[in-house]
Amino acid sequence: MRLDLGRDEMVMVGCALDLLRGLSEVLPAGSVVVVEEPDLIRRRDLERHCAALPIVSRVVAAEYQTGLEPAALLAREPALAAARLVVPGQEYGVLAAARLADALGLPGAGVKAAEIFTDKHRMRLLAAAAGLTNPAFALVGTAAEATVFAHRQGGRCVLKPTRRAGSLGVQIITDPGLVAAAWAASADPETAPDAAPGLPNEVLAEEVLVGTEHSVELLLTEGEVRFGNVTDKRVLAGGRPVETGHTVPSALPDDARRELLDVATRLAGAAGFRTGVLHSEWIRTADGPALVECAARLPGDLITALISIAYDCGFVAAYLRTLRGERPALPAHPSGAAAVEFLLAPPGTVTAVDGLRPAGRVPGVLDVTVGVTVGDRVAEVTSSARRSGQVLAWGADPQEATAAAARAAGEIRITTG
Repeated sequence: MRLDLGRDEMVMVGCALDLLRGLSEVLPAGSVVVVEEPDLIRRRDLERHCAALPIVSRVVAAEYQTGLEPAALLAREPALAAARLVVPGQEYGVLAAARLADALGLPGAGVKAAEIFTDKHRMRLLAAAAGLTNPAFALVGTAAEATVFAHRQGGRCVLKPTRRAGSLGVQIITDPGLVAAAWAASADPETAPDAAPGLPNEVLAEEVLVGTEHSVELLLTEGEVRFGNVTDKRVLAGGRPVETGHTVPSALPDDARRELLDVATRLAGAAGFRTGVLHSEWIRTADGPALVECAARLPGDLITALISIAYDCGFVAAYLRTLRGERPALPAHPSGAAAVEFLLAPPGTVTAVDGLRPAGRVPGVLDVTVGVTVGDRVAEVTSSARRSGQVLAWGADPQEATAAAARAAGEIRITTG
């Protein structure tokens, strides 16, 4: 389904190269303007990468991650006023995209909702006020304060940066005596590939929740839910709960799926979320679904691809059409299932990559991607950016899709030394 857009009529705030590559068959040449931080343009060599994508007309340098003034940007780049839709390319572009869309009178999440969902502490306060289940939480300014919180929670807690994405800096602490040593990884996390230097941050301490993990993807138009999906999530065991796989749709019973869709809808309404995709994460505890995190943007980790496969639809195209003011119809029920399993290489220098051909021959496998090669250095998996590839698979139901992805991933051996 090709979108009828003229030159420079879509603005992406925060460059998402994988998303842009995926849109090459949907968008006309020259239809996208990318707005990105000057430092990131240089660091990621984005002028060169975007020049290889016919849909991108140009890259505009603007410091947006620590605050965007739309009027100043439009005065400097008046051609942006012709945009018909504004899209956040990644987490750090969500608030700036909402501000720019508001300034142009275009559909979007809304500045209030964007401010809430780009700050994990503000999100917690909103959820508590709305009567949604939260873990116990506190904003902590020092390792000593976090240690006191951990003692109050029976010796365990989660530490997470309030303004980072991709599990960066998120840690599960099981001994209060380890908080001091772990503090810096959450308070001053490593710079993410898509984050500018100087991005503000605080640390949130939370109760450790026990239960199965899921996400909910809602597509809304002016606050009305037009589509909803529940995704099953798998995470790395231990202190760094990085996501290791997803399955769409969820294998949960219908009543459990409806409960997750309900709490996600209530969260969207409490924040005043207007138009776009809201991606919220939940843990089903003994007390019901408890909120983990929420993002006012498209989900990452190939979840959009899983939705498109399982529901036999163009989910991202429907999202873009929604941001353009349309009301596209999406299937109410999936026609199959899809799963992704991420590859986690052990730390060290890669000496061999084997099993790609057998992995690709597993029934149901749609794609096998390995992002490392012999000679590359692999670090410990502490965030999603440090995974080494993925396997995408289809199945008639969630169990079949999950099993196919897991079997294919098990065929691949990344040897390090």
